[in-house]
Amino acid sequence: MEVHNEVDGSGVPLAVLLKRELCNQKVEKPDILFGEASKSKKGEDFTLLVANCHRTPGEGPGDNAGGGDTISMFVIVDGHNGPAAAVYTRENLPNNVLAAIPPNLTSEECTAALPRALVASFVKTDKDFQTKAARSGITVTFVIIDGWVVTVASVGDSRCILESAEGSVYFLSADHRLDANEEEVERVTASGGEVGRINVARGVGIGPLRCWPGGLCLSRSIGDTDVGEYIVPVPHVKQVQLSNAGGRLVIASDGVWDALRFQEALNYTRGLPAEAAANRVVKEAVSSKGLRDDTTCIVVDILPPEKLSPPLKRHVKGGIKALFRWRPSDELSEEQTDNGCFEPDVVEELYEEGSAMLAQRL
Repeated sequence: MEVHNEVDGSGVPLAVLLKRELCNQKVEKPDILFGEASKSKKGEDFTLLVANCHRTPGEGPGDNAGGGDTISMFVIVDGHNGPAAAVYTRENLPNNVLAAIPPNLTSEECTAALPRALVASFVKTDKDFQTKAARSGITVTFVIIDGWVVTVASVGDSRCILESAEGSVYFLSADHRLDANEEEVERVTASGGEVGRINVARGVGIGPLRCWPGGLCLSRSIGDTDVGEYIVPVPHVKQVQLSNAGGRLVIASDGVWDALRFQEALNYTRGLPAEAAANRVVKEAVSSKGLRDDTTCIVVDILPPEKLSPPLKRHVKGGIKALFRWRPSDELSEEQTDNGCFEPDVVEELYEEGSAMLAQRL
């Protein structure tokens, strides 16, 4: 029996897992390069970009540090009905995440605890904001990079996509617009809410699907205290592990995704460093539809340390993928084998949960 044909429960070949284990001590944490761009229409988009942050509670995201006990945070907060919820969340959600990570964990245990910590912190931030008696709300896409592991929590319609080093594309967030998510429509109506379009003369509905009361076109958000209990702050969470070939994240508000398809946005980033890529995406989005909404993009490159990094050829293979699987064509190249510690370009799904039921998440 040949080991390279065996697959573990996650669908990743044992040969890849063994190689990853053997290389663990050799491979350093990735280099994180990033850039952002934004065009403002309403002044309700906010971002947070922290390349090195202590994950010890009490040492917040502004406390930069080196060493192995750090994570990176990249956040887009897109407000509506005013900026109050966006400002509050940007200032408080990152610290709530860090505080929700249990103390005295190993690095691996801390990474495994992130999904639960993100759910708890989203809910806490929403509950605390309700005391402010403000009616504004937000969508959030919150990305944590911990070594080669990427964890994404999201409510609303800002999105995060990953392009692996060899060109495969993966969704790391969910779309909670009622127009785009039948499961959320079913959840809202089953809970007693009403979903429909704005009625005009003769019963004709116009515009996107909305939840009533309130008329919000999203099913999940932080804030929005005036729209009832059907709109929840419980995030969709996905966690994946990259190979040490790395990849590129594109995180953007709906001002980008309402104008560009996912593959279009990625195509505009080709051959550009992170900041230039983010600027190009925003420029093309505004050029396509005009500046109808705040339009914000963050591009993050997760790169192997320079001494381990051979030049990688980018090519698109198979388009956008919602599922994670290893393909037999993803064999080690001669160049990677000679290097001794490069893996096939495997993106392994570690965790995914999208239930809105808090009891199932905590």
